[in-house]
Amino acid sequence: MKNERNSIENEEQYEALRDKGMSKQKAARIANTENPDYDSTPYEDRTKEALYEKAREVGIEGRSKMTKQALIEALRNS
Repeated sequence: MKNERNSIENEEQYEALRDKGMSKQKAARIANTENPDYDSTPYEDRTKEALYEKAREVGIEGRSKMTKQALIEALRNS
């Protein structure tokens, strides 16, 4: 079985995300992103429009009918 840890590009970011309670898969996905401008702004501090765009990027269905809180919950559970 392949060791998933060997494919982590930004180990420091991965560990920080795991320490915050993020799943291994989600932390690895973020740590391996090619976007150096990773937005670490808490979801609660973002606008509903920004959350909607993030939900669109991730592919969350039903986002157009969601409240800001529902978008936050959907993003955290994606």
